[in-house]
Amino acid sequence: MTLFGGIYPFYPQPRKPVVFDINLVIVIVVFLVIAFSFLLILPGIRGRARLYWLFRVIISLFIGGVIVAVHFSSDWQSGTVKANTTYKSFSSAFVDVDVGVHIGLSGVNITLVGNPVEQLNETIDYNEYFPWWFGANYDHEYDEGLHQGLPNPILYVAETFSGNSPCGLHSLYRMAGHYASATLWVAFCAWLVSNLLFSMPVPVYGGYMILVTGAFLIFALLSFATVRNAPACIIQFGHASLEAAYGASFWLTLFTGLLCFLIGAVVIAASYASPDLLKAFFDLCEEEEEEEKDGLEDVYVNPHFPHLRKISPHHSFSLTVKNS
Repeated sequence: MTLFGGIYPFYPQPRKPVVFDINLVIVIVVFLVIAFSFLLILPGIRGRARLYWLFRVIISLFIGGVIVAVHFSSDWQSGTVKANTTYKSFSSAFVDVDVGVHIGLSGVNITLVGNPVEQLNETIDYNEYFPWWFGANYDHEYDEGLHQGLPNPILYVAETFSGNSPCGLHSLYRMAGHYASATLWVAFCAWLVSNLLFSMPVPVYGGYMILVTGAFLIFALLSFATVRNAPACIIQFGHASLEAAYGASFWLTLFTGLLCFLIGAVVIAASYASPDLLKAFFDLCEEEEEEEKDGLEDVYVNPHFPHLRKISPHHSFSLTVKNS
């Protein structure tokens, strides 16, 4: 296939970003808008409750945002290697490149960046995405890459994750990503329920539910970590090998799960050790006081009896029945 203007003529544009794609950007923007909207109404909250609300809302939005955002990230596992390798088929020319692999729950990004970028009168800067989520056809995407004439390093790495590869990585990553994603959505539902329970007069149940959220986050990590049981399959470029290690999304999910466990443990412990302090933190004391006031209001009698002005609810009445 010939080149025109430094690119392949039938190469699809634009390419999928490595870390940020449109879905991830939308998730981040939505949660940031919610956070800024809350900051606008924060001055209307009185006293110490303002600080309590700020802490609660920011932490809650952080947990929810992480749970949703990691679905669309491509750095659950990532690795990069510098290599001197052939560039294209039917050519003996070698290039110095950085080959990268960025694995997400739904597919893998493979990057190829020249070092320097301009070599062989071409711009070597590729980023290819091969999906393996249910409903996608990884092998078809790989065949399309062959027809488009993608560089050899990209095709070599993509072939390692294909269904026909003897490594068996395709089925392992596909199942691990599927179950990890499903478990994360359960964690998201648990997070929503915990926010509702924290707004009720008994916040301890919200503490139990945030523990459930943390548990499902850990289950998602364990589901994805099953790919470590895969047989060793070395992606070799000369004397260098490309190895993928756990990336930012994996560790961020782990941190969020541990944070949920910490919050749940603190809430449950406070409900037994200092329930009044816990209610003050969740701004429930004022609501209870208002309810008590409503229950202790004066009771007025029928206005047709003007000599009875007002009867206190605490006044004791006695009824005497005489037998005739």
